[in-house]
Amino acid sequence: MTRGHLAEVARREALRPWHGAVDGKPSNLEPIVRRFPKWLVPEADGCWCAAFVYHCCMEAGFRFPYSPDECVSCSLAGCGAWEEFAQKEPRIAYLLPGACQPEPGDIVLYDRVFCNQEHDHIGIVLENLGDRLLTAEGNDGNVSTVRERLRDGHIRAYIRLPDGFCYQKKPCD
Repeated sequence: MTRGHLAEVARREALRPWHGAVDGKPSNLEPIVRRFPKWLVPEADGCWCAAFVYHCCMEAGFRFPYSPDECVSCSLAGCGAWEEFAQKEPRIAYLLPGACQPEPGDIVLYDRVFCNQEHDHIGIVLENLGDRLLTAEGNDGNVSTVRERLRDGHIRAYIRLPDGFCYQKKPCD
């Protein structure tokens, strides 16, 4: 479980594609939504970007609960919870845009992408292209996608999980 592997998994999962109810097709989000026991597929429709990131982390072998103690506002199905988790769990790096160069497998937290609010979208960095990022995202028009985004004022922070990260304080199996 490395960030590099997370980027590979995220690319594969984004290209699957996952989708909510779009173009007359029923949602195929149930495998992502079931990771959050208090959530239902109809509730997820149109707001599942953070759940997609969690799903990719789990598929890549990282191990942490969907609602860690550090998350007070909601579970990791919400972008704000990812920020809380990264800021309060000392083993996770919370990096401001000017303080680092994003790397594949970093999680990127956005402001004002979809609904003109803080931390309203999230994705996983696949490649740093200088002034742009190639990212894997869930819920871009209610569909998962790989896309380019400018490295601009919409980026709130990067979250860097350490390779091998396991939430337990003892080694994970």
